Amino acid sequence: MLINYKNVNISHYDEETVLKGVNFKVNAGEFIYIIGKVGSGKSSLLRTVYGELDIDSAFTANVLGRDMMRIRRSEVQSLRRELGIVFQDFKLLTDRSVRRNLEFVLRATGWKDAYDIDKRISEVLKSVGMEGYDERMPHELSGGEQQRIAIARALLNSPKLILADEPTGNLDPETAESIVGLFRDISSTGTAVVITTHNMTLLEKFPGIVYKCEDGKLIN
Repeated sequence: MLINYKNVNISHYDEETVLKGVNFKVNAGEFIYIIGKVGSGKSSLLRTVYGELDIDSAFTANVLGRDMMRIRRSEVQSLRRELGIVFQDFKLLTDRSVRRNLEFVLRATGWKDAYDIDKRISEVLKSVGMEGYDERMPHELSGGEQQRIAIARALLNSPKLILADEPTGNLDPETAESIVGLFRDISSTGTAVVITTHNMTLLEKFPGIVYKCEDGKLIN
């Protein structure tokens, strides 16, 4: 089990309770949606998974073998190296090419050999259908292309789990479908994918396990 939350309570930094009594589990290869209105707690839940937001209390809060109630700040970086995180606004470094964006992440996570770095970058770009875009700058790419590069970045260290927070929020419907289709393909290789969204049409086209944030609770 990659994520195992039992009776988890989550608050914002201002101590307003967002979600109470959360039970949430993720296994290898699962394709999971977390749906709900804006402000219902979807993003807050994901932020606890990658250590950006502390958990108030829990019976169990385990992510990739780590107890999130006891994890030290120094251990959060090692946890994030085992996760892939994709955001709505891509978060690419705008002053460098696609290749340099991906190389930056690899070197920051301990890769040193230039051949291995080039090989891995080529592999992930091919996996997301972006071969030949190595030297493009982010501003030369469409929104969908930038999100594919962001997904490639998330795949660099072969994560067991990808968290995607409203990854289609800035995309047109056709492009959104292609991105979620890509996530679906990734989950079929054994990497679990958790997507937050309020786009219900995506759930119909690409079925998965669905959780809903509503009235301060996570409903399965």
